Amino acid sequence: MTIMILGLLIFLGGHSVRIFAESWRQQQIAARGEGTWKLAYSAVAVIGLALAIYGYGLTRLDPIHIWFPPMGLRNAVALLMLPAFIMLAAAYVPRNAIKAKLGHPMMLSVKIWAFAHLLVNGRLGDILFFAAFLVWAILAFKAAKQRSRQHPSAPQATSLPATLATIAIGVVAYGLFAFYLHGVLIGVPVFG
Repeated sequence: MTIMILGLLIFLGGHSVRIFAESWRQQQIAARGEGTWKLAYSAVAVIGLALAIYGYGLTRLDPIHIWFPPMGLRNAVALLMLPAFIMLAAAYVPRNAIKAKLGHPMMLSVKIWAFAHLLVNGRLGDILFFAAFLVWAILAFKAAKQRSRQHPSAPQATSLPATLATIAIGVVAYGLFAFYLHGVLIGVPVFG
């Protein structure tokens, strides 16, 4: 559990600089350059995520059960993950209406992912892992919305093809992950 918590602190801590220390971040970028900042930020993120995932895997070896979720909640998670994948795609596809409307779809995707997984995982390691991401996503979304209000940007032009492509990419990624990759990478099949 300690390795997972350390990894979460490093990963989410690094990703929380914009929440709690935006001016310090700007000073570091100005002093060291954007490339150096991004390299250091990426290194911290990779190390933190690797430790968190490794530590999370270790918590599954000797689980501490807090509650036993009803099996029916798995269907709810399967439904919730579809919009999470679409929002994840919306964060990257340019000119889509979903991003234009929501502003920060990546953080909303993380919120849905974390909340959905809290519904079906009752082990202590799972609860800590997914709750940490949920709390981070709530705080990061709030901070990002505040930055957007303080420094509004011009409305971005959207296109129907970009929006449809976003939805299609999200649905295909969802299908691929739900029917194949989740079982292979996580060891838990979504359906079955």
